[in-house]
Amino acid sequence: MKKLLLSGVALMALSGTAFAASCPAVTVADPQGVAAGAYPEQYELSEFQKAANCTLEFTGNPAMKELNAQIRGNPALPPVAERLPSEPLVVAPYDSIGQYGGTFNALSNASEAGTSDFLSIRHVNLVRYSDDLQTIVPNVAKSFSWNDDFTKLTLKLRKGHKWSDGAPFTSADVKFWYDNLMMDPNVFAKPKDYALVAGKRMTVDTPDPQTVIFNLPAPKPGLLAAFATGYAQAFQPKHFLGKYHPDINPDADKLAKAAGFENGYAVIKAYYGSSDWTDTGTPMLNSPDKVGKLPKDAVPTLESHFDVKETTEGRHFVANPYFFQVDTQGQQLPYINEMDETYANENEVRLLKLVNAEVDYKAQSLGLPATPLLLDNAKKGNYTVDLKPTISMPTFSFNVTDQDLGKRKVFSDLRFRKAMSIAINRDEMNKVVFFGLGVPKQYIGFSPTPNFVDKKWTSYATKYDPAAANALLDQIGMKDTNGDGFRELPNGDKLVLNMQFSTQGVPGQVVELVGQYWQDVGIQTTVKEITPDEYRSAQSSNKLDVGMWEKGQPLAIIQSTNELFKAPFENYFAHRTGMLWAEYIDSKGVSGVKPPKWVYELSDTIDAFQSASSGSDEANKLGEKLVELMTGNLLFIGTVQAPSPIYHRNELKNFHAFKTASYEYYRTYPYRPTQWYFGK
Repeated sequence: MKKLLLSGVALMALSGTAFAASCPAVTVADPQGVAAGAYPEQYELSEFQKAANCTLEFTGNPAMKELNAQIRGNPALPPVAERLPSEPLVVAPYDSIGQYGGTFNALSNASEAGTSDFLSIRHVNLVRYSDDLQTIVPNVAKSFSWNDDFTKLTLKLRKGHKWSDGAPFTSADVKFWYDNLMMDPNVFAKPKDYALVAGKRMTVDTPDPQTVIFNLPAPKPGLLAAFATGYAQAFQPKHFLGKYHPDINPDADKLAKAAGFENGYAVIKAYYGSSDWTDTGTPMLNSPDKVGKLPKDAVPTLESHFDVKETTEGRHFVANPYFFQVDTQGQQLPYINEMDETYANENEVRLLKLVNAEVDYKAQSLGLPATPLLLDNAKKGNYTVDLKPTISMPTFSFNVTDQDLGKRKVFSDLRFRKAMSIAINRDEMNKVVFFGLGVPKQYIGFSPTPNFVDKKWTSYATKYDPAAANALLDQIGMKDTNGDGFRELPNGDKLVLNMQFSTQGVPGQVVELVGQYWQDVGIQTTVKEITPDEYRSAQSSNKLDVGMWEKGQPLAIIQSTNELFKAPFENYFAHRTGMLWAEYIDSKGVSGVKPPKWVYELSDTIDAFQSASSGSDEANKLGEKLVELMTGNLLFIGTVQAPSPIYHRNELKNFHAFKTASYEYYRTYPYRPTQWYFGK
């Protein structure tokens, strides 16, 4: 404790101010007369001590020794002063200083499916959005700054920050993530867009252990928003994973083979995976027979909790003994001791667990249709259900690179896609599925709609007109040639749209209605619910006729990530179409299907948009063009944007009402769940 108290003593000497011995219990609800910091609801240590005229004394969770003992491979626990950075992040809780203890019960769909809701609770990154969803604030990073033309981003890290195993966290861990993981084709076959600028790589300088400089080949103001909202973390433990990387350790393969792996990259993939999804399975799930030969069960983390047990039924986490945040009384966060995650792929099972109050918080995979049941049981279950606006909405697409050439030709015809859009009765859908609380809309990519977008696009091809839909299908040459009441393809082949959906991505009631609307204009459909993993696997292998998932992103994220506007038009975890278009572009024409000209134009436009100054005439014109190209070609068909429920047990304290129910701002991350705790 003496080590950290020196910071307060040094401040007193420098400022000539006599600090009080103890600090006021500052919360958002009661700031105790203490001035706000540079960023909302949080302070740097020196900033807080000066504002509160006090010296912050640090204490830790009394159960931490036992929790640390559950982390295989961790050393004996040093005092809390040695576990915290010399400048920890000071968090002002929403309502009250919390109390330690308890186990948080989470509910996901399956391993790596529907887990982002729970991941967001323990998630950290260099920065985050504050709960106003407008202000980016420091988190893992102590500070950040841009140069004038947004080609150099400088971040300062916290001196003394440590990984969950007590090893130092430094700028080398950021550079290792970028150079040796993200840019290594043996780990990532293709770098992610947020780590590139118009398709070109950045460079990372680390002049000292606490300084990281991203050098961009062109302006990209949205890079910081990518770190603030993305599930991917811009750091990985070089001290641990680097041992298995051949560019870092010449004995990497030898070390890996001793543990029963083919080479070092195989160990890295067992721990880290081969994508930037940070909730990938650990060796406990991927290589259970080799766990005893590996030094740890899961890769060291900076998150609030560490995975100590994983099976196909769920996972168990304990508090990170080296977590970098404290409250305004100097108590190390998180307050909650342990977290237990259960997997349930069936929607009915998940709803039953919520009704029975077996879950502490849930938003993902919950749709508005489930709200009446949840509300009817809220008092009995002592939980709260809030309806909040969503950013995305259920969208549909047709596989424009379908393996069936007859289907591909029809799906690629804009007249067909327009017919399918105007065949949907969105007003009826809003009443039947969303209780009249939604807004019928066309998909435009951006959500909310920016000022530069002509409002005509939000209603483009949304007016219910089955007669016009039938006329367009007649023009294409789709006729009922066998008298069964359904149209065949122009080549005479039978057409049945197999509408396979997951409730994680779209409510089943929406799919059933759309299937019926399309049958009403002579397009035969079948509807079947499948798991998220099955859906994603079929989509990845180009075997879906119809894509169905929620889709839409706010302006700030589109400025950082271009995947909505480049084939295949999003990522593995979301809604893609045109898989063979993407293959053609990636292979430079060696394989796949050549896209139409507008797809290339869309790609060039999003690159230019991301480099333009936000709000400028240039940016606005490019944004308009993005919407015109995307919506004008109806590659994705929007339906109804409606609010969505957010569930939490009332015993969960410091729970703040969300502004949106949105994956796009990374769910709970802006609302600081590290200061949640359980009331008695």
